[in-house]
Amino acid sequence: MTFCIGMKAESGLLAIADTRITSGSEASVAKKITVHQSDGFAMFILTSGLRSLRDKAITYFEERLRDDKRDLDRLYKAANALSEEIRRVRTEDQRWLAESGLNFDLYCILGGQLRNDDVHHLFLLYPEGNWIEVGVATPYVIIGETRYGKPLLDRVWRNDQPLEHALRDGLLSFDATRTSSTDVDPPVDVVLYTRDSYVMHERRFDAEDLAPLAAQWNASIAQAVEVALPTVRPLFERLQQAPAEVVPLNGETAEARPIKPG
Repeated sequence: MTFCIGMKAESGLLAIADTRITSGSEASVAKKITVHQSDGFAMFILTSGLRSLRDKAITYFEERLRDDKRDLDRLYKAANALSEEIRRVRTEDQRWLAESGLNFDLYCILGGQLRNDDVHHLFLLYPEGNWIEVGVATPYVIIGETRYGKPLLDRVWRNDQPLEHALRDGLLSFDATRTSSTDVDPPVDVVLYTRDSYVMHERRFDAEDLAPLAAQWNASIAQAVEVALPTVRPLFERLQQAPAEVVPLNGETAEARPIKPG
């Protein structure tokens, strides 16, 4: 499984990708994010799905960048180009995958800013090659394992926050996923992009780097649970005083009896 997240703020973009690759009972480390940058050209791509599909699509796209880079002056054009390469791989490999009982499951997150973009953009690309742009209403997107990290982001992340907050919230989202999924683990690769800079900053953080944040967060959750007890106590007392469930007996309705406290 994979955890890749792209986050969009007014001031820029942040991307986080785990590096765990699982094959049967074996696990290894590999990058799931690629970065391309030059004068007036900065983008990252995160991927989730079969590694063979990812490698083939990215190879085709990078070859296209070398040949047609001058024509890609807006990020949506890069999204279209990557979509075409995804469809190309789908056409070439889908039959053989189906014969092996596998699905074409390549998802991509594309973020960045090209020379004719007024602002930075973030796109989600589907296995069919279509895409959507990530906007203000939900300024992030996760591919791979989405169940555990999404609730936190829905509560706290907004696009008017600084990128430092994006790193905090993104790493906490990763920690929630790592805690509940055995297929997601450090190290993580993180990419930072500041609006109009055309420069991507990339760094890998291992388990030791992330441990202080995880420990602080776990302690905060435990404390918050304890603090919530006085709020729950009146509800528990009302529950103790509630009548018993009415259970039908021989087609008749039995009388409800209160539950005795204790």
